[in-house]
Amino acid sequence: MKLGQTPRFVSRLTRDTFALILAGGRGSRLKQMTLWRAKPAVPFGGKFRIIDFPLSNCVNSGIRRIGVVTQYKAHSLIRHVQQGWSYLRGEFGEFVELLPAQQRIETSWYAGTADAIYQNLDIVRTHAPKYILVLAGDHIYKMDYGPMLAHHVEHGADLTVGCLEVPLMQATQFGVMTVGEDQCISEFTEKPEHPQPIPGSGTHAMASMGIYIFNAKFLYEELIRDADEPYSTHDFGNDILPRVIKKNRVVAYPFRDPVTDEQAYWRDVGTIDAFWEANLELIGVTPELNLYDDKWPIWTHQSQLPPAKFVHDSDERRGMAVDSMISGGCIISGSTVRHSCLFSNVVIHSYSTVNDAVILPDVDIGENCRLKRVVIDKGCVIPDGTVIGEDAEADAERFYVSPNGVTLVTPEMLGQELHHVR
Repeated sequence: MKLGQTPRFVSRLTRDTFALILAGGRGSRLKQMTLWRAKPAVPFGGKFRIIDFPLSNCVNSGIRRIGVVTQYKAHSLIRHVQQGWSYLRGEFGEFVELLPAQQRIETSWYAGTADAIYQNLDIVRTHAPKYILVLAGDHIYKMDYGPMLAHHVEHGADLTVGCLEVPLMQATQFGVMTVGEDQCISEFTEKPEHPQPIPGSGTHAMASMGIYIFNAKFLYEELIRDADEPYSTHDFGNDILPRVIKKNRVVAYPFRDPVTDEQAYWRDVGTIDAFWEANLELIGVTPELNLYDDKWPIWTHQSQLPPAKFVHDSDERRGMAVDSMISGGCIISGSTVRHSCLFSNVVIHSYSTVNDAVILPDVDIGENCRLKRVVIDKGCVIPDGTVIGEDAEADAERFYVSPNGVTLVTPEMLGQELHHVR
């Protein structure tokens, strides 16, 4: 740790920081999973929601003044934050504030990521922060923001951008930057068709994580300037970053493991394939993302549930799970589960087999079912004898089948209406 990154120095910086988590997006690449919820509210990892990861990173980093900016179908997200994150003590200046789109300044909804903060500027100013940490609310990772704050101050930056190396084929989905030896960013392009590789590498580009640290006064000025620009899309990646790089000190902060100095774990679970894969990665003996780390816990809200239960033990009917993660409230009754992640309150009835599956909360799977390479959304009731994952063409007639052959099943696809609008 550098002299400027002593714990006392970092803790002073975190106390002067206000975090804003942008959690208003739908995440349309997750298809019908976001039909009734915003992407940050999607369950992940057996008992968590995606929003829990940036929130936990803030709390564990010592940043305990947090605003969550919401917009698209935010009810389940708001309810989760209220239930799981209300323990912070307001009298000690700790809080998680919900900032739904409410047309405080404009007569329209949030037009972009920058506009989402601009429309809440009066609220942000009341907290009088020295630094503002802007985070995406829809990525899975564990990160201490304290060293990034110290890096920001040590480099005299107006803006610091968290970044990571990504393969060139994936870089078209990111903001890509050119970084000099002094860590200053000289160029930034949002989702380029032909990403510029890192010097000396023909395979990877330096991409933005959607994590920004601004000096507060600098951010206020840039947001006001952007709001007055008639042709702006009011987005950080499209508008703010390309403009400020030309005339201000904008610095990169590479996201690396503090022990190994290798690139740290970070996942965008924005597609069905990525979501399925990231959940099943957690089952491994030593997964890259360690949910059993008591030094950096992931906090969440979960109902008080009984332990998981496995019943029946005969040759023809045995309740068992192998190489799997099973959450509280689950009952595996005379069925076999292999290499799967079961969220809370999943019931699987007799003579069924479940393989390579991600089963979200409150799912009931009937008897004699065979499910393979599936994501089953919350609240589904799978009828007796259902077979999914063995005939892609047949599955595609009823469900969504991803490019890599993972089948998404939602209640609506089964004719089960959980959300009554008439």
